[in-house]
Amino acid sequence: MLTANRDAAAVRRFFRRAIRHHGEPERVTIDKSSANTAAREALNRGKPEEEAIVVRQNKYLNNLIEQDHRNIKRRIRSMLGFKSFRRTQTLLAGIEIVSMLRKGQYFQPTGKPLSPAAMFYHLVA
Repeated sequence: MLTANRDAAAVRRFFRRAIRHHGEPERVTIDKSSANTAAREALNRGKPEEEAIVVRQNKYLNNLIEQDHRNIKRRIRSMLGFKSFRRTQTLLAGIEIVSMLRKGQYFQPTGKPLSPAAMFYHLVA
């Protein structure tokens, strides 16, 4: 999710959306930004300690996720910036879907296996 500002409100929106789509996690790995810490405290407020989301803030635990974004960053670096925020969101969503197709992380609901090219054409249609 791309946001214009990386503040506590944006992180809370991200966590709420992720929890709504994927359920509440047992633990979360995040970097050490203060916005992440403030949002986590807001989400855990009022919960018993055994139901609270455990947060791992370590310099090296986030490396696996950052490596996954390496190919996306490589494609974006040569684009010389973006004109508008809305177009940036649209373009990055497309680049991420193509990356997921390549890695086999996008599954067709039809049940029959398709090649990455066929999935892309089906997605665009």
